[in-house]
Amino acid sequence: MEFRVYFPSSLQRFEPKRMVFSTWVDHLPFAYDLVEAISPKMVVELGVYNGLSFFTFCQAMVEHDVDGVAYAIDCWEGDAHTEGYDDSIYNDVATYARDHYRGIAYLMRTYFNDALAHFSDGSVDLLHIDGLHTYEAVKEDFTNWYPKVRPGGIILFHDVMARIKDFGAWKFFDELLQTEPEIFRFNHGFGLGVLRKPGGADTNNQLLDLLFSGNEEEHQKLRQLYVHAAHFLEARRQATKFKAMVANKKAKGGQGKSTEQVNDGGG
Repeated sequence: MEFRVYFPSSLQRFEPKRMVFSTWVDHLPFAYDLVEAISPKMVVELGVYNGLSFFTFCQAMVEHDVDGVAYAIDCWEGDAHTEGYDDSIYNDVATYARDHYRGIAYLMRTYFNDALAHFSDGSVDLLHIDGLHTYEAVKEDFTNWYPKVRPGGIILFHDVMARIKDFGAWKFFDELLQTEPEIFRFNHGFGLGVLRKPGGADTNNQLLDLLFSGNEEEHQKLRQLYVHAAHFLEARRQATKFKAMVANKKAKGGQGKSTEQVNDGGG
């Protein structure tokens, strides 16, 4: 069997510019590489919260010179799973979008179904479904937004391995695994499902080929690679924090203390 070496950009140069608490942290390298692979003209995210995944898409678009726009759709009120919260999260996301991705990132503070009328059928290249995680809600989001995705476009489902509370993304995605011809699941973290809508032009991209045309051994290696990529990203982030803390300690006159005494404090 031919051995295909895959060395993605995320392992070469990706440094997340925004890091906030989110279970999406396990899939940031893949999100970065996916944007490079498909060069989306239009990205739509359903369920944004503090924007970790959304701003990773935006960063990848900038760093890979993708001429496109990204829409963040959320009511920013909370739901049965996140519980309610005040306007501080929306204000933080809006400020970050304005300061870092003006002209690329657009926030739509509305309900998913109310936003449908603003998008033409077949106009979305990358759709990320990450709203309320009950089976019924995920199915409704997929059914309503599927026509908006272009043939050959990509749909992401977060939390497809999370079998907690009344989460049902895993159940709906399991059903899609039985019917969709081009579909893939990352099992680490809380899971990430990747589906390519049938149709569209043929692609000549190594990541997409591995996702949708690779054999089981290649699929397993791809999963392992992105587990490693997530661990590598976190290790590098912690190392950077540690170096900054040591430098700050020295600047404040703590040169005499050993570095073993400096504690990261978690994260």
